[in-house]
Amino acid sequence: MALEQQINEGIKAAMKAKDEARLRALRAIKSAILLEKTAEGRSGELTEADEWRMLQKMAKQRRESMEIYQQQHRDDLARKEAEELAVIEEFLPKPMDEQALTAALQEIIKQVGAKAPSDMGKVMGVATRQLAGKADNQTIARLVKTLLQQG
Repeated sequence: MALEQQINEGIKAAMKAKDEARLRALRAIKSAILLEKTAEGRSGELTEADEWRMLQKMAKQRRESMEIYQQQHRDDLARKEAEELAVIEEFLPKPMDEQALTAALQEIIKQVGAKAPSDMGKVMGVATRQLAGKADNQTIARLVKTLLQQG
């Protein structure tokens, strides 16, 4: 079932269950989907990779907001962000563990013939496309940097 259909079904179920936190998160996802579909240059359809990127972006925003709210001792707002984050993460694929990610990155490094840290851009271009939705770009960049420095 497509993500948009899953979200619509989830919204109906959350409304029936009177689950405000889940409903709030699902509506945010639906809003993001509509914005992505109507973005300039879009054909109106989202690929699975587009959906993953969108959900990862939303999850990252929630994590950052939650961290800020905790620093400001706004536990009520941090709790709301955590609730939304939990719902968003339900729709994301299970992230690769670091060992599997490292192996995949080593293979990509061999494919592009990268030898030094100056080749990081080549590796990142391929890695972010191949590993979209399986790992966040920050982790990929950190591991690529480490692997290229090891030579």
